[in-house]
Amino acid sequence: MIYDIVIIGSGLGGLECAHILARRGMSVLVLERQVQPGGCMQSFARHGFHYDTGLHYIGGLLEGQRLHDDFERLNLLHLPWQHLDADGFDHITIGDRTFRFAEGYDRFVETLAHDFPNEREHLRRYVEMLQSEENIVDKGAWDYLNETFCDPLLVNVLAGSSLKMEVRKTSLPLFVFAHGNASYIESSWRLKGDGNQLVQSLTSDITSYGGTIVCKAEVTELIDHDGRIVAARCQNGETYEGRTFISDVHPAITCAMTKRLKPIYRRRMTNTENTRGALTVSLRLKPHALPYFNHNHFVYQEANVWEEPQEVDRVMVSCRVPEGDELQIDLMTPMAWEHCERWADTTVGHRGADYEEMKNLWADRCIALAERVIPNLGTMVAERHITTPLTWRDYTLTPQGSAYGMRKDWQSPLFCMHSVKTSVENLLLTGQSLILHGVEGVTKTAFMTCEALLN
Repeated sequence: MIYDIVIIGSGLGGLECAHILARRGMSVLVLERQVQPGGCMQSFARHGFHYDTGLHYIGGLLEGQRLHDDFERLNLLHLPWQHLDADGFDHITIGDRTFRFAEGYDRFVETLAHDFPNEREHLRRYVEMLQSEENIVDKGAWDYLNETFCDPLLVNVLAGSSLKMEVRKTSLPLFVFAHGNASYIESSWRLKGDGNQLVQSLTSDITSYGGTIVCKAEVTELIDHDGRIVAARCQNGETYEGRTFISDVHPAITCAMTKRLKPIYRRRMTNTENTRGALTVSLRLKPHALPYFNHNHFVYQEANVWEEPQEVDRVMVSCRVPEGDELQIDLMTPMAWEHCERWADTTVGHRGADYEEMKNLWADRCIALAERVIPNLGTMVAERHITTPLTWRDYTLTPQGSAYGMRKDWQSPLFCMHSVKTSVENLLLTGQSLILHGVEGVTKTAFMTCEALLN
């Protein structure tokens, strides 16, 4: 069979493209190297409990907001979304002070202006920028914030919830920073239950539209003929023919699959630096040990949000909506590849005692820092599971376990945005490395990929 569309990788972007195109009546095939689809959106099961990997919360789901129409078209609004606290969906703790991000642009300004009264007008100018998104492609986030605000503490606070992106003074584009914050101010949500619900909704729709998803099918080669890709060959020897191919894997991995792409493009995709990875600690607490809290905590030892992270000097604390007596807490902290590099030639489950010792040391430090906002958290833990950039690399094939794909640099146009099109007419790209990461960024990119194919 020759499929209209063959999609390589079943991360969020790949599944969304499959959903959009299968719904239009095209024959769609999704090839996934793992045993289940979903990429960073999937959950994993341990001892009867499900733990999320990359989905913690999203923004902009109400009508008229950034993600509403896209999620409506993808049939994802029916999922059990939990609306986070309007008076403080994110709490930012820096040193011994805590600040709140409130829902709605006006309330956001007034809440922060209570702590920074001299910055009220500057905060209004800031939210106007978030809403307009104009003239921010060629500017850095660090420069913009320091030009706009007088108080350096506020510059740190406004980036305080940005552990969901890589905050770097020298490279972070303002448009990435703005997109990574604006939709959450509109409204913030987390799923009641595990992230697999989102994956299952998409995959169920895809198959109902006639699409096919094949797991344990790792694509190793894109076969070309007369300048076009004609088939995808998998590691198991199976070959799947198609008229158009969409790659949802890291662009460097895509380049390794075919020599048809131009050398200069291949070098750029392969040599571009990747964002750093993350260490995550998934905790199951003892029954009734802690009440549920309907917001996220971002905790910093000191006002150094814009400095390169040290070993666990910042942590994101996210709480799962409870389904029983036992609460689940996720902790996340940035982790550079250098901390994992000595185990680069190992695989999951075979890294040795020294690796386990390193993981547990980092996890202990995450818990200790989180105890600034949840006293005695360590005594509440019944079970914990730890992942590092090595885990992400092995499960998603992302180079060096990068959490947010290729690094964007506002000072280098070639390294700021990447087209969904390639030099091969029937090979397109999607995913977090191209333009924006996160659920909103990947979703917008998926629609762009499909529009480029259909127009």
